[in-house]
This record gives sequence, structure tokens and C-alpha cells, in this order.
Amino acid sequence: MKNIRWQLIIILVTGLVIGILLLSEQTGFNIARPSVSRGGTYTEALVGDLQRLNPILDYYNSADRDVDSLIFSSLISYDENGLPQPELASDWGVSYDGLSYNFDLNPDAQWHDGTPVTSADVVFTIDLMRSGESVLPEDIKTFWNTIEVIPLGENAVQFRLPEAFAPFMDYLSFGILPQHLLGGLSYQEVINSSFNLEPVGSGPYRFERLITENGMIKGVVLSANAAYFGGEPFISQFVFMYYDDATSAYDAYQEGSVQGISEVPNDILNDVLNNPNISLYSAIKPEESMVLLNLNNNKVKFLQDENVRKALLYAIDRRRMIDSALDGQGIIANIPLIPANWAYYECIQNFDYDPQQAATLLDGAGYTLNSTESGAREDNGTALKFEMVYPDDATHAAIAQAIQADWEKIGVQVTLIPVQYDVLVLDYLEPLTYQAALIDLNFERSPDPDPYPFWDQAQQSGGQNYSQWENKVISEYLEEARVSTDLDERAKLYRNFQVVFQDELPALPLYYPVYNFAVGNSINGVRLGSFYDTSDRFYSVLNWYLISQASEK
Repeated sequence: MKNIRWQLIIILVTGLVIGILLLSEQTGFNIARPSVSRGGTYTEALVGDLQRLNPILDYYNSADRDVDSLIFSSLISYDENGLPQPELASDWGVSYDGLSYNFDLNPDAQWHDGTPVTSADVVFTIDLMRSGESVLPEDIKTFWNTIEVIPLGENAVQFRLPEAFAPFMDYLSFGILPQHLLGGLSYQEVINSSFNLEPVGSGPYRFERLITENGMIKGVVLSANAAYFGGEPFISQFVFMYYDDATSAYDAYQEGSVQGISEVPNDILNDVLNNPNISLYSAIKPEESMVLLNLNNNKVKFLQDENVRKALLYAIDRRRMIDSALDGQGIIANIPLIPANWAYYECIQNFDYDPQQAATLLDGAGYTLNSTESGAREDNGTALKFEMVYPDDATHAAIAQAIQADWEKIGVQVTLIPVQYDVLVLDYLEPLTYQAALIDLNFERSPDPDPYPFWDQAQQSGGQNYSQWENKVISEYLEEARVSTDLDERAKLYRNFQVVFQDELPALPLYYPVYNFAVGNSINGVRLGSFYDTSDRFYSVLNWYLISQASEK
């Protein structure tokens, strides 16, 4: 019956459309419809300021990375599931032992000045990245100093690793610089080069000019690269205007100065949602907030009981917490991987809010509510009381207080300790002196899901396994997945990790925050892919176009 009804609806709709078309022919009415054509200008309000348009210098400035992503090309990019896709590299192969990666460069790729992109540019860029003077984090510089980079002719390059490392592709999404323009400069000279304000890249848009006012840079104008190897963009001109905050950016939109806003935080979210002329696009940020539990702290040995840990998670009303502390801008998390990633396992148990189940688990573990002065559950004189450190800011304070209130309802007493984030890491996590900690895992610019650093037992001492989770089987899974060149095998191993993580719950996943940006309804073709940096909002930029109204009689 359903099939018949759908067929009837299709027939009725088709008849209605034909009727409208016939009516338009009889009456001379014009039927307006969107038309895709090249041309036009898109102007975006970018929250932040311009420092240097150079991909080896933009690590700490997301506003620069956003612009650089359109000017410069990388060897690879990532699709909706976090899988590597060709960009400058048209093809690649990995040796069976996982020690060699060979990349073929697109022979049609050229710099905006017409010079071909070659393997020499790749080698040159990496040499700058691993320079002792590089502004990149030490771990990235150290990593690149272990990799041998070998040109195999003008259009091919090989990377040789000292040992197999499956997440290696994560390190290849940096923008490539032109050796023929910067090759004669030292690193310090590159930092101070005029190139950084007049960049030459190989991406879909080329630098046109800066917009200045009273000697201050207020914006940057990019023009479509007709010779781009990936195809010429539809929009002819991309303009970024810089604003100090999102409120100023939204004011500029309302005044008609811009057509989009790079980020829509909660303080302007309702205004944007209520504006019928602008569309909001959302993505899960590459972050996850969770409560780490120190499973090797003898002062809180009860945290070694997985039923106690499960009870703690059941007792947190995460939906209410997200709604009140984040204005609803969060997604409940259940495992330490990002949803939509190729390794994410959908068939995972959800610990929905269930204080009754939490109480039952604690009763079963021997912790009962007696007429104690503190009101905390006890078992043979051991009370369910512990300390939780958290970052000293308004959002984390609200989250911590919500958790504290929920746990108090089931007879668990928590003392909250606010500290600066660097203090939390240096004085609590690294020396393993903490009992519980509200923290944020950051997966920014890391599409590979590799959970090894936080959960492998080898990382308990001197690593980032701050929870001190010791599971030999899981560690074997993670170590095998880290060296395997078979994606299906890695996915299976990570699925096993997620299942066991849920079963033992060494930490309490809370939520993924949400990133929002807005684009006026006159722009079409916007689509989000894998989201691991703010510049990923330009995933489909080649297909963006301005809607013009064409009519036919």
C-alpha cells in the first residue's frame, strides 16, 4: 500500500508541475529558477586577524589557516569520513612493510605564477618545517626529522619511515610552498618575507590584494584560479573581512557588508537562527570533553571498580548539562572517537541518564546510603568521596557543577578544584596526582583516529594514558592497528577497542562541542565534509556558487 501511495504522490506532484508550466505558457508568466554560472563575489566575515599567509607559519592562527586553505594546496585532503583523498598528489602507494610511501604529483598542478609544482617544492617545505627555528610544535619538528624525503623525479616523491606508522597520512595535509620563490631564504628571512602578505600558492584561489584602512589590514581579496588542477571555482572572487568578534561580524552581515560569518558562537546563535536570509551549517568539533579517572590512585581505589565507573556515567544527565551549560550546542559522546570517522563503531551502547540504574550498581558494589554525616555512600568505612579538577573558565565550571549536583543525588560527594589548563596538565595529569579530571581531548587536524597515545598501557609512564588504564589485549589491538597498512583490519581492531572501552569504561565520555558557521541564502553548493579544522568548512568550495535568477517564457 505504501508503494502505491508514493506513486500517487509522485503522479500528483508531476501533474502539478506540468500544470504550472502550461499555465505559464498560456499566461506569459515567468518562472524564476536558480541558475548556476561562474562569477560574482562572496564576502565572509572572518573572526580574527591576519598575521602571515604562509602554511608553515599559520599553526597558531586559525584565521590565517582559513585563508591559506584556499591559496595553497596540500598533498592530500580528507573526505566526509576522514579518509585521505588526492589533492596535489594524484596517486600514492604504501609498501607492504609500511615503511615507504610513494606519491605521484598531479602533472597539471602549477603555481599561480605559472611555474609547475614539483617534488622540489615538497622537499623544500618539509625542510622548513623541520628546521630548528620552525615555529611548529616540537613533536611535529621531531617527527619530520625522523622521515627521509626523497624526490623521484620532478613529479614523484617518496617518504621513508624508520618504522611502520599507519597515522602517517595525518602529517601530509600541510600546504606546499614554492621553492623557486623562497628557496634562497633562511627560515628567519621566510618569516619576515613580503611573500607572507603577497603569497603565491597553487590552490583554487590566488591572492589579489589586501584591503587596508589607516594602515591597518582589514581584509584580503582572492580571485579564482582558472588554471587550478582541480577545476576553476564557480565564484570569481572570495573576500575575507576581519572582525574582532562574532557580534561585529553579524552586525556586518545585517548591514550587507558580508554574506557569511566564519563562526557563530552561542551569543549570536539565536539571532542567526531567527534570520530567514541566512543558513546555519553545523559540525561536530574535533574535540571531546570527558572525565578522566585515575585508576591507579590508592586514595580512590573504588574507581578501579568498573561498576562504580558505570554508575557515575549513568548518573550524569548529559543532555540537560549540554542544554544548560552549552545552550544545546553539544552532542553526547560515548567513546573517544569522532562520529562519522571511518573507524567509529555505530553499534555502541548508550549510557542514557538513569539514576536508578546508577544506584543499583552502587548498591551491588557494596556502597550503600547510611545515615552518615556527609551523605556519601560507604562500604566498610570507605566513602564515595573524591576530588575533581577542572579548567577554570565559565563553561567548564558549569559542566563541573552540573556533574557534582548529579553525583550528589546518588550519594557520591565530589570536591571541585578549578585550575588553569596548563596547571591541570603539569601539576595534576602528568605527575598522576589527580583523582578525577574534567578535560578536553583535542583531535584537531588529526583525521586518523589512532587512540594509542591516550589508552595504550605503554603510555602509562611518560605518556598520555593519564587514566592509567591497563588492558593488555586492548594495547595489542592498538599497537597492531598502528602499523597495519590494511584499512579494513584497522577498522576491525578499532571496533574491538571501542567495545572493550564501553565495557570497562576507564573514563567517562561527556560530549562533543558543535561548531557553527553561517552563509547567506544567495550562496549555494555549501556542504561539510570531514571536520578537523575550521578551514574544512570550505570542503566543497569548488561547488559554491551565487544564485542568480534566470527566467524563461
